[in-house]
Amino acid sequence: MKRDLPSLEEAVHILRSTRTRRAPKPPPPVNRQIAPLLKSLNERFEAYDTGAGRLKSRWPEIVGETVARLSEPAKIIKGKAGTLELKVEGAYAAAIQHQSQPIIDRVNLFLGAGTISRLRIVQGPVTKAKTTTAPQPLKPLPAAEDLKLQQSLSDISDEKLKRELLKLGRAVLQKGKS
Repeated sequence: MKRDLPSLEEAVHILRSTRTRRAPKPPPPVNRQIAPLLKSLNERFEAYDTGAGRLKSRWPEIVGETVARLSEPAKIIKGKAGTLELKVEGAYAAAIQHQSQPIIDRVNLFLGAGTISRLRIVQGPVTKAKTTTAPQPLKPLPAAEDLKLQQSLSDISDEKLKRELLKLGRAVLQKGKS
């Protein structure tokens, strides 16, 4: 049976009275939603990790400054034979590979004997370690100011409190001078 097409007025009426909505956009994949959260948690609790996190925090002490500038521990792969994955600047991978046995020995000394038996070298950018400079020692207070500070604390009977307040007062006065 053949159907007739609606007239122009009927078509306009149908289109005006029928409301269609676009299909809702699907939510992003779960891994994309929680990736920032996992990254922040990983960075926060990395120091408590029993593997590569512990190594990262003490890496310059374990392998030495020169090797630490060129590499960083990425992760520890556990299995029959533990493997340490090192991230190394591209051109230095061969040099690190030649030093692999001393590195393994030093890491095992830190983590415990037999924890790591081989290195896996991955080329990539190494994050630069933050170098902390020791604070400049403050100049001692002039004798007159130190005496004045001690006299202002003379009415305090608790020796421990007096000693701590004296230390605090000296630090505040020295900061004000510099």
